[in-house]
Amino acid sequence: MKTIMKSTTKWGVGIIIAVLLGVIVAQQFGKSDQKVKIEKIEDRSAVGAVLTANSEGEVVPLDFTVIAEKVTDAVVHIRSTQQEPQGRQAPSANPFRDFFQQRPPQERRPRMGSGSGVIINSDGYIVTNNHVVEGADEIEVMLNDNRNYTARIVGTDPTTDLALIRVKETGLPTIPLVNSDNVEVGEWVLAVGNPFNLNSTVTAGIVSAKGRNINILEERYAVESFIQTDAAINPGNSGGALVNLQGGLVGINTAIASPTGSYSGYGFAVPANIVSKVVEDLLEYGSVQRGYLGVTIRPLSGNLADELDLDITQGVYIQEVIDNSAAEEAGIQPGDVVIRINDNTINTPAQLQENIARRRPGDELRITVNREGREETLTVELKGLNEGQAIALSGSVLGRLGARFSDLNPDTARELDIRGGAKLTTLSDGILQRETRIQEGFIVTKVNGEIITNVAELQQELSEAEGGVMLEGVYEDAPGSYYYAFGMER
Repeated sequence: MKTIMKSTTKWGVGIIIAVLLGVIVAQQFGKSDQKVKIEKIEDRSAVGAVLTANSEGEVVPLDFTVIAEKVTDAVVHIRSTQQEPQGRQAPSANPFRDFFQQRPPQERRPRMGSGSGVIINSDGYIVTNNHVVEGADEIEVMLNDNRNYTARIVGTDPTTDLALIRVKETGLPTIPLVNSDNVEVGEWVLAVGNPFNLNSTVTAGIVSAKGRNINILEERYAVESFIQTDAAINPGNSGGALVNLQGGLVGINTAIASPTGSYSGYGFAVPANIVSKVVEDLLEYGSVQRGYLGVTIRPLSGNLADELDLDITQGVYIQEVIDNSAAEEAGIQPGDVVIRINDNTINTPAQLQENIARRRPGDELRITVNREGREETLTVELKGLNEGQAIALSGSVLGRLGARFSDLNPDTARELDIRGGAKLTTLSDGILQRETRIQEGFIVTKVNGEIITNVAELQQELSEAEGGVMLEGVYEDAPGSYYYAFGMER
């Protein structure tokens, strides 16, 4: 395969994504009555860069061999395949798709990509980048011992460029997640992945910065607060592991900054705390439940402080407070400077974004602001983007479908000569969108032959369904009945 790369430039440096292609149906499979357990390391401190302890506890010169051996088996090689439609040659607007390893132009059907992933649960759950699996019709996972599996997507979050996939296997090696708040600049880390299809490659470096925003994610509400490292990362490392010298997952390698398209000294990883939040939401709700503060912000600089006659130069300046937002209800005002969220110091917009993104609607935060030279601590209850409900009303079952429903208006039911139903009002990334041609406005009247008249009955039937599901229903503006079948594996 060739490596085709394209660079964009900002601040004199090209921001290059180590990427590979794909997206497939967001769904879980393998029924289990037990909750999925993701191992974490709660407390840790930085490991010295000169000496370390061996397996017998003796202090010896720094050696990466033990940790490399420990983590390599839990990092997988991901190959994705996308069947490109006949005659379609237009380039994608998604920057992540510009850096994949593919066949020559005359053989562009199918398109092949490869990347990396990290096993975080022994029952086959694997974290990777969204851009590694986005658009894929097939996803193949190869373990370090050369075992191959077909994977399915459990869920994706383009706003953080993360995806959770699963293979049908148990007893797999895993890497536990660390508390990335405790990761320190200057700390040794290893990057593990499959650059240029070179399986199980390990490189070493240090954490060179935290809270980096490189403006590479195109999603409107994208969250960028990357851990920056000088461990060598190249195309194919996307979705791989950045680990510390205790073998804990510091972050998921996502991007590189380079004028050439290959490693030039800077790599970026999504912090483990964001990874943990996204994974937990995808498993429990089927989609990411993100709290919103409701402000527009500016980085605080010395020049801005002088311009506004502020007596501090570090923090995040609140330029505007959105009406009826969580910030307004808590008493945050334009002109405030956010300096802490709970016990975390806030110096940059990326740090503020990360601390908010790790919470759900309904979560409470203590936000300390500097207001006209005085510190004030306010309690904020975060809201959802479009409503104030604590968690998506659709719940976990409908969340996996990527759909919201409302009870059918009785007058509409009489006009259609049906007893009632559940009307599809919003369709987003999920099982229905990926597996069917269903459209918004569809009115579900039966699930697997059972009559349903409202959303509660729909959710109950889907909760009890196993394997294949058949939705029957009608559209207001189209004659006849319509049927949509999909898999509802647990």
